[in-house]
Amino acid sequence: MKTTIELPDELLIAAKKRAAEARTTLRELFERGLRQELASRPRASKRLRARPIRWVTAPGGLPAGLDVADRAAMHGWLGR
Repeated sequence: MKTTIELPDELLIAAKKRAAEARTTLRELFERGLRQELASRPRASKRLRARPIRWVTAPGGLPAGLDVADRAAMHGWLGR
């Protein structure tokens, strides 16, 4: 399959030099690089790590200004 990609000039120049030094084609260099990248990275769902929950407690109930009925406002309050 043919495709077109845009690369920074310095990256393409370095890739062409590496391909010439290895006496291979630019296509082969890109293909090996993509295969290595795809093989080494776990799938997105496995990469996600659970973030620790920051528990917010206040004596006597909910803190002033926290509206748990408004999800967006609650997340904004938690992010402060």
